[in-house]
Amino acid sequence: MAALLDEPQEVDEFESLDLAVNMLFLAGEHSYPITRELAFAARSVGFNGIVYPSYFSMLRNGVKPFETTYGISHRKIPQYREFEEAKVSANFAIFGRPIEDGLVNVHCINRVVLSTVLYSVHFGPVIGDE
Repeated sequence: MAALLDEPQEVDEFESLDLAVNMLFLAGEHSYPITRELAFAARSVGFNGIVYPSYFSMLRNGVKPFETTYGISHRKIPQYREFEEAKVSANFAIFGRPIEDGLVNVHCINRVVLSTVLYSVHFGPVIGDE
């Protein structure tokens, strides 16, 4: 699970680092240079990696990313915290060479082999005057 960033309750949605980071990781490829800078900063202060929300969280869970009640983000309401965290599928980025450095053990590697892809379009019967 990807955790929400802890912030003081008086921080609103327009000042929220949690919401900004979440939006950044849900954005398109134009956000990549910014996320790289975040990773460089995390590594420079001694972190071994970061946990971040998967871009595909919404697809997997079928939920809306920024639900609100009375204009207040559910991410800011303490009673909804666990629910909001459960909506996010986590990705892990471990810096350097984590297997070689002994930070990670690989138990198995899964793979999918696509041998055939078929795209097919059918239009229903057309009834009408010619």
